[in-house]
Parts: sequence; C-alpha cells; structure tokens
Amino acid sequence: MNPVLDQSFLAAHARGAGWAEVAKSCADQLRPLPAGANLGFLYATDALAADLGSILTFLRERTRISDWVGSVGMGVCASGHEYFGEPALSVLVAALPEGRSRLFTPAAANAAMLTQDNWFNLVRPMVVIAHGDPRDAGIAERVASLAADASLYLVGGLAAGEAPVQVAGRIVEGGLSGVLLAPDVPLITGLTQGCSPIGPIRRVTESADNIITALDDRPALDVFKEDIGELLSRDLRRVAGLIFAGFPVAGSDTGDYLVRNLVGIDVPRGWLAVAHSVAPGDNVVFCRRDPANARADLTRMLNELKSRAASPPRAGLYFSCVARGPNLFEEPARETALIRDVFGDFPLAGFFGNGEIAHNRIYGYTGVLALFM
Repeated sequence: MNPVLDQSFLAAHARGAGWAEVAKSCADQLRPLPAGANLGFLYATDALAADLGSILTFLRERTRISDWVGSVGMGVCASGHEYFGEPALSVLVAALPEGRSRLFTPAAANAAMLTQDNWFNLVRPMVVIAHGDPRDAGIAERVASLAADASLYLVGGLAAGEAPVQVAGRIVEGGLSGVLLAPDVPLITGLTQGCSPIGPIRRVTESADNIITALDDRPALDVFKEDIGELLSRDLRRVAGLIFAGFPVAGSDTGDYLVRNLVGIDVPRGWLAVAHSVAPGDNVVFCRRDPANARADLTRMLNELKSRAASPPRAGLYFSCVARGPNLFEEPARETALIRDVFGDFPLAGFFGNGEIAHNRIYGYTGVLALFM
C-alpha cells in the first residue's frame, strides 16, 4: 500500500497477523514524514486493543511525534478501505504550526480545567477532535457541557469493543479525551444520517422516563403502526433493527435528529419503550434503516461539503457507527469509497465506534466527516 503524500499530512493503514507487523507496516508508510510533523491520530481495531500501548510506543519512537490521540473501534477506515474483525490500524500524522494544538485527557475534559490553561486563553480554540468512553453514563452530558461552557465544536466518536480505550498522549479510559485545535487550523465538518424518516413528526403527549404511552393524544402503538405501514404492523417482531425512533434536534437548520433504538413494545397497553429519556411535549419521528437512503444522504453530505470547500481537502477524519459499514451497505468500504469518489484520494483515517460526536451531541447510526482544508 502506498501512502498518499501531502505537504502537511500523511496517512497509513495496514492489517496483519499481530500488532508488531501492523505497526511496522504503518511506520514504513509514514516515511518520509511531513517536515515538522507534530501530531498523530491513531485508530485500532478491537483485536489490537490490548496492544495499543505497545503500538503507541513503537510509533512514537519511529516518528519522533510525541502527541498522539485516537481510539479503538470495531473497525477502522482509510481512503477507500475499511477493516473489520482483524488486527488493523489507520494512522494520520500532521505537521501543524507550532503551538496550534493541545491534548487533553479525561481528567481535564471540562471547561473549568481547560480554561485555566494559559494556552487555552491565548489561543481560544474552537474545534475539538474528541474520543469518548461509551461505558461512561455521563458522556453525553460531558460533550454538551464542554461545547456550551468552553464554546467548543466537538467532532469525533465513542470507542467500541471489549476494551474501549482511548489515546491522549498515553492510553486512557473513561470520560472524554482528544485534541484542541486553534482557529487558524481550517476544518469543515458534515454529518450524514443512516436512517430515514418514514412518517410525520409526532408529539409525545404522555410518557414516563423512556416509555411513550401516547402520541398526538392517541395510544403510542396505534400511531406507530400507522407510520410503519400495514405489512410491518402484522408482525412487530420484524421491526427490530429496522425501525428506530428519531428525536429532532432543536434549532438544527439541516433537519438533524438523534436516532435511538426501540427497546420494547407493550402490545396490550399500546406503549413503546425507547433508549432515550422522553417527556410530554417532545417531538419524535419514526425512522427506517435503509441502505439506499443512507447512500443518498452520504452523497448529499459530501456534495454539500465540496460546495463549501474552497480547495481540495488536505486530510480528513471519518467517524462512523458500528451499525454502518458493511452492516448497513452490504458491501465493503462503501462509505470511504464514496468519500474518495467525491474528493479524490487524500489522507484519511478514522474508526467505527459506539456513537458519533458532532458539535454538542452524541448521535447514532451516523457518519461524521472532518476535513482539514
């Protein structure tokens, strides 16, 4: 595999029998490094989670780059490539102007800690590449708080696998970690949904915790059946993994919504249970997981980003859901191939995680693309 060269960025990806083989292949591809390379992004499949510390040490020694961030995913991706179920790495290294980035660990992932840093107050970063631990029950609140209290735009994903660890200068667990970027590191981002609405937006009129008992003043299950259609209504067992609840994002000018699983249907009572806290007055729209519509929406997002870009991207990071990739598109590397089709071959790294971070929220079944311009 030949890495793609850029004045400031270089990407590498590899698979192999074990961590040493895979790490050496990536390190070999990263030669010669961009002059002044000072930041690395490291993504590993779950098969290499236990060896991530050794991989980090090896790449640091070979590249002399001290600052690394990253995560473990069920899969990793590069330009036109996706790896699942095998030892694999995806790496991106960058030569940023000196002092234009700053790593943070879970212990410092709050506005109070970050804003005490003289660097933060001098540089006033705007964007964060963030990685999180899905086992942290407060992770969504951490993302929202960091965005609001420190005026930051977050992009990234939650780790996935039996050992969902992160990289933030070292191997870390729990909470949120990543790298802060100065405003003069140009970045544009986009989000694509993996599910499409199949009915109108409904209003929750009765609920308790995560149970919706009434929609539009009617039994919730009656409305649900109306929206999903007669065929699926005949056998509600078929909706598992196919139909989801979408919660529109207030104030979104692009129609974004948070997709959450249906976790139960109480037929006698006509109730629906969802993996999301709901309250009377909330809006919900039922969605279908559909490969064709997901491809169309990804293409839409890519074309919108291309229209916003004044020049071809120098590099990119892609964060996708474990339920996407071949699990959704039914063919390998479809997402990254579409990215390459629209933008050409450029340095790209990323992973398939347990949730995608965009601005101040954690999404599901989505893809989030960040492009360095």
